[in-house]
Amino acid sequence: MIELKDVSRTFDSAEGRVEAVRSVSLTINAGEIYGIIGASGAGKSTLVRCINLLEHPNSGTVTVDGQELTALSPKELRVARKNIGMIFQSFNLMASRTVLDNVAYPLHGRNMSRQQVVDKVRELLRLVELSDKENAYPSQLSGGQKQRVAIARALATDPKVLLCDEATSALDPQTTLSILELLKRVNRELGITVVIITHEMAVIKEICHKVAVMDQGRVIEEGDVFSVFAAPQQLLTRQLVESTLRLEKINSLVEEDAEVVRLAPGEQLLKLKYLGSNVSDPLISEISRKFDVNCNIIFGNIEIISQTTLGTLVLIISGYPDSVSAAIQYLIDNKVEVEVLHHAVS
Repeated sequence: MIELKDVSRTFDSAEGRVEAVRSVSLTINAGEIYGIIGASGAGKSTLVRCINLLEHPNSGTVTVDGQELTALSPKELRVARKNIGMIFQSFNLMASRTVLDNVAYPLHGRNMSRQQVVDKVRELLRLVELSDKENAYPSQLSGGQKQRVAIARALATDPKVLLCDEATSALDPQTTLSILELLKRVNRELGITVVIITHEMAVIKEICHKVAVMDQGRVIEEGDVFSVFAAPQQLLTRQLVESTLRLEKINSLVEEDAEVVRLAPGEQLLKLKYLGSNVSDPLISEISRKFDVNCNIIFGNIEIISQTTLGTLVLIISGYPDSVSAAIQYLIDNKVEVEVLHHAVS
């Protein structure tokens, strides 16, 4: 559905030339929910605006639904953009118009009667669960309701692609989840390809099928969401994943030599990662019995990512050195990833 080839975008600023996007190539398949994540200034918002050519790349090509947008005339591009909806962090609603008229705005100039427009808008408001708000004004809505109106408006032209630029950043956690559920329903029921720009790995985990990680204008890692969470390859990706799984706290406790992770002679601090089916296996109980080792669990977390289970445990293990080594090998043999975070000298 979307193909970017060697896309670059630079700007001239008072400080000099800024390379916002550097030779990015991506393929996004029809029907996917695709996430692009990075810190502020990584280039992700510029990249998503290159998809509908709100930002025109300095080089490279952008193809959407088989049509190379970068080769179109301005008039042809205006027509092609009707297949690409977009929602923003700031909602961008017109304060002087009702919800119904905000959603109807993209339909102006279409060969539709007023009643056809109203029927279309009411259908969209049912989809976003705002049927009772058609005569309300944006000032009378909550942040989540405003974003639902913006989603309905973006869907008014029956697009094949929906671009979401930090669409949940201004919302509280509970409202964010409700908007993500709505986007999943839009993707599932309408078959629309969704591209989500975010700085929150929790958003990626909740909704996306695939993810690209950006840093300094480049895509540094890409893959299906479970693989990226289970085995991040780049340091930045590992930091993003650990912050979402709350593992960065363990690392800081080790650095601080906090009492909860302080080891007695011969003890080891282990991080265990369970992938898929072995999450439900009682492996800690088994190694305690089989190898006569003590295991003190200090952190545990289970996530469901792309309908697959990812479990993490941090524990202190102690016992005779040979028994501890045998227990660790037993875990590895049972497809548990084991990382020694700290090892006290006997």
